[in-house]
Amino acid sequence: MTEQTPVNQASAVKATPALPDAQTVTQVTHWTDRLFSFRVTRPASLRFRSGEFVMIGLMGEPHPETGKQKPLLRAYSIASPSWDEELEFYSIKVPDGPLTSRLQHIKVGEEIILRPKPVGTLVHDALLPGKRLWFFATGTGFAPFASLLREPQTYEDYDEVIITHTCREAGELEYGAKLIEDLKSDELLNELIGDGFWKKIKYYPTTTREESPKMGRITDLMKSGEAFADLGVPPLNPDTDRAMICGNLAFNLELKDMFEDYGLEEGANSKPAHYVVEKAFLD
Repeated sequence: MTEQTPVNQASAVKATPALPDAQTVTQVTHWTDRLFSFRVTRPASLRFRSGEFVMIGLMGEPHPETGKQKPLLRAYSIASPSWDEELEFYSIKVPDGPLTSRLQHIKVGEEIILRPKPVGTLVHDALLPGKRLWFFATGTGFAPFASLLREPQTYEDYDEVIITHTCREAGELEYGAKLIEDLKSDELLNELIGDGFWKKIKYYPTTTREESPKMGRITDLMKSGEAFADLGVPPLNPDTDRAMICGNLAFNLELKDMFEDYGLEEGANSKPAHYVVEKAFLD
């Protein structure tokens, strides 16, 4: 994969909505030839908890016979925190994907459809109180954690926050790495949460194909004990550790099995427990 230099486009003036539930694109950044992020205006009525997702998309192609168009929507985690004035999304580019094959070409000033009904399991309300919070992500599964890493409650509730991010190639880690680095100089968050709040974060990026400082699947690194040794923490314990998972299906299932072996129980909004999984995400 050829890594491309991120290119930010300037903010746009709000346009008059022409689509149902339309929001205007204000910024687009292409991180690699497979990954991009974008920001859009936020509906004035939208309230959400950091970590939730919404349905976004574009109008589908006209029906060959009737000419009618239907919205083409997919679930996208909101990557921006609940207090942000805009909404940010992080997406993969699928050449033949019904939505992303078109969405990857959006430009500042254009519109997308956004259904303002947020839902999801990756929220603080679904976890019991604990000492250490783990985020486990593959690929664009980093998105909900991009929101939670900028959420003050994350640091109020936990003494330590560990974010693991496993990707195939090093360039795919750039979005997350930059976001975490930028927290150090974020004046608003340092004032809101407290100077040096970011020191609670331990970032553990790994790659599975391209050479990088840490190679391997996070699940294998945990099973061998290498990940815990690198991070300087003990294996997960239901008395102290809480976790959130957002990755591909095989990754989710493998981690769920591992968590059960550690003695952790899956939680939900209606019954908080030790860990939660985002079932709507497919990398």
